[in-house]
Amino acid sequence: MKITFEQLTAAGASNSLEIEQWLIEHRQSWGVFSAHSDIGAMLGDLLADVPVGVGSDTSNTSSIEVTAGSIHKTSGRVAQVSLAEQQRLLALELANDDSDFLDYADKGTTVAGLIFAHCHKQTLTDKLLEELDLVQLQQRGFRELSTGETRRVMLAIALASEPDFLVLDNPYSGLDISHRKSLTAYLSQLDIQMMVIFSREEDMPTWIDQIAIFSHSKLDSIMDKASWEQHPVISQITAQSKVQSEQMLAIMQRHRHQSPFDNPIFELKNGKVAYSDKTIFTEVNWRIDKGQHWQVKGPNGCGKSTLLGLIFGDHPQCYSNDIHIFGKQRGTGESIWEIKQHIGMVSSALHLQYRVGCSAKDVILSGFYDSIGLYQKATQAQQDIAQDWLSILHMSHYAKVSFKQLDYSQQRLLLIARALVKQPTLLILDEPYQGLDYLGIRLVKNTLELIARENLSQLLYVSHYHEDSLDSINNYLEFVADAKTGGYKALIS
Repeated sequence: MKITFEQLTAAGASNSLEIEQWLIEHRQSWGVFSAHSDIGAMLGDLLADVPVGVGSDTSNTSSIEVTAGSIHKTSGRVAQVSLAEQQRLLALELANDDSDFLDYADKGTTVAGLIFAHCHKQTLTDKLLEELDLVQLQQRGFRELSTGETRRVMLAIALASEPDFLVLDNPYSGLDISHRKSLTAYLSQLDIQMMVIFSREEDMPTWIDQIAIFSHSKLDSIMDKASWEQHPVISQITAQSKVQSEQMLAIMQRHRHQSPFDNPIFELKNGKVAYSDKTIFTEVNWRIDKGQHWQVKGPNGCGKSTLLGLIFGDHPQCYSNDIHIFGKQRGTGESIWEIKQHIGMVSSALHLQYRVGCSAKDVILSGFYDSIGLYQKATQAQQDIAQDWLSILHMSHYAKVSFKQLDYSQQRLLLIARALVKQPTLLILDEPYQGLDYLGIRLVKNTLELIARENLSQLLYVSHYHEDSLDSINNYLEFVADAKTGGYKALIS
């Protein structure tokens, strides 16, 4: 497939795209690196001809449209895998939720059903289920899946349409080490022309032909891989992220407070989560004392997010487990808000749930009240703090823009600020870098390192990338397979 961009300008609700001249030759695969903005979904929507609608989270519409110039493509089908596409599918699944008319919770369309709906070929459906390690998940509802499982399903859906050109926006995001390795091998043998957008240097495919570098949503340069290694953009961003992260640390230090709790901050005895047809984990004995920072490890689907949900109080089995948190035994009369006021949370599940139309500033303010959206008047002091966070994130001009109109990377930064704004005793970070551009990843990682080093909050941290390890974290809980139960057990180190 041959694609030509000519003097293109495209605009979305909160971002834009500028490409003066770009030629993608037939059978040529490209890597695209975006230093400062989330352009993957924009490129995917434009190339896949996603119709323009009122917002990127509604039905099958996009918020990006061409305002000048043109894109010329030879005939062929374009498919994409992006977090924006994932959010649109979730919106459709929620719109079709029949729980109110059933005597059980509707978990969404099954994995096999979603794939089949895009090809209507059972042979191809079975092939994709096998190749992408989805056989065990084929009867699971879409809304039941973990982050990594969902990403593999989105790739299977895209491939089910038998595309001629595939746009992959950070395809490794959310995948564990094993699945990242197998995906690399899988993509390298696919006979499909591809564009891979990456925000991490380690995610750059070895088999691409050329690299296009975007800076502030504008195509900056085109080069081969040898030239990429010498490009100055990396050192420039490293310096910028260091300055911003120190500014984020400074605002937290200005509002620093001491945790009032004695040991243990949290304790789980013989923790277990199981359903009628599946055991997630058993016999988890875990204690967090004051000043400790922890990283939780394990493969996709092992129960990492479930464990964090037990702490946060969002998982339905948190009251059937022996949990001691912030000086109280869970289930002895405390309200969920008494617990949440001391916890900051960032996760993919929260990001998907945050579907209200409040402004960017109100998203940060909602962190003071642990709400999705803002439903009470913030104090002037809180307003000032939120404005400081917007300034540090270089998002002051988005203060009144609806959260739903921002791109995924901007939304994720706001949710991180929302978690940090009240300086919680526990800061729970479940794959916090998902969807961030290169600058965002460096900024957030540097900030978390400084927070841990200064003990401004205690970190509970989940990331599948070895490169994301923080020097200040030296306590680990790792889930490993348990042949006896078919689920997982925890190793503490």
